[in-house]
Amino acid sequence: MPADAAEDRSGHAELRRILTEGGALPPDWEAAFAAVPRSSFLPDLIWPFDMATGQSVAVSRAAEPEAWYGYADADVPVVTQWDDGAHTGPEPGQVSTSSASMPSVVFRILRDLDVRPGDRVLEIGTGTGWNAALLAHRTGAGNVVTVELDPAVAAGARTALTAFGASVRVVTGDGLKGHPEGGPYARIIATCGVRELPFAWVDQCEPGGIIVAPWGTHYGNGDAVARLTVADDGASAGGRFTGPVEFMKARAQRLPPVVHGDYVTDGVDGHDKSSTSCTEEEFLGERFSPQRFTLGLRLRECVHVVAEKRDGARPVWFYGLGDRSWACVLFRDGATATVWQSGPRRLWDEAASAYAWWTEKGRPGHERFGLTLTAAGQDVWLDDPAGSWPV
Repeated sequence: MPADAAEDRSGHAELRRILTEGGALPPDWEAAFAAVPRSSFLPDLIWPFDMATGQSVAVSRAAEPEAWYGYADADVPVVTQWDDGAHTGPEPGQVSTSSASMPSVVFRILRDLDVRPGDRVLEIGTGTGWNAALLAHRTGAGNVVTVELDPAVAAGARTALTAFGASVRVVTGDGLKGHPEGGPYARIIATCGVRELPFAWVDQCEPGGIIVAPWGTHYGNGDAVARLTVADDGASAGGRFTGPVEFMKARAQRLPPVVHGDYVTDGVDGHDKSSTSCTEEEFLGERFSPQRFTLGLRLRECVHVVAEKRDGARPVWFYGLGDRSWACVLFRDGATATVWQSGPRRLWDEAASAYAWWTEKGRPGHERFGLTLTAAGQDVWLDDPAGSWPV
């Protein structure tokens, strides 16, 4: 183990305790956790997410080594790049575009992957290289191929992996195309959020192999972990979601920001107005509530934006991606919510119908939903693949 060994750091030991007691660190991953510290793969300047302030803060290893290692050994996400590398300086940039995920999330997804010693693994999204090093420790030398789109990020990970002594092949390229030269793979794992799962991953995975990826819809930024098993004939892959997460999106599948003024050009007055008895708490729930995920599955080509709450009122906007349809529901504490809609689609009506469907089905959580991927596209389903619909 290199000089950055973590076995004597109290913070690393405390993180292990937190992950173990929280059920995030499976017993078969404890050895990899102990041998492969996240700190060995982080750059000198990082932007960890400070839970107390709810913001990303700049921390330099040279200037603040104790704080730097404290964050490296904490169960928090750490941004390592802003604005696709265009950002400079210590202050946070506009959009985080590469990171080291929360350790609890990392190990929960690795648990879903069910990787075994000797398995050939393809990783999509190298990032810092930490995840690939963990996989290499588990599978053995020469069994991990990782693909990174950003040349600078790939170079940094390659340097860190070499310095650490991890036998991992780092490929600079489009991970959505996979890497057929290294296949077939027993396991494929994505560390970026996707909106369309590429069938190339199925083609490059062995029959019975497992594909794990954060997946979601353009309705919101949240994802759920899809765990798919490749069919024996290689013509499809399918399986259930294991729980909610949120990852940076694959660059080719990012949605450009919706420009409100392109939709609502003259305010809401004068457009179709109605009301709803649905409350903010019922409709939105918490950040990772299953109703938000469900609405994304039922409302195709729609983005929603939850605005800040002011003076007891919170607007939630809906924008159609195929046209300029829009809707707004204004929730007010202690009062009936007001709705405005405009355009060919009645987006609030669609949203209300999707919410009613979710309640009628017993308010299912993420784990009752599943996804099937074929060369023709991707379908989702509730409880039974026979009742699937396209997304």
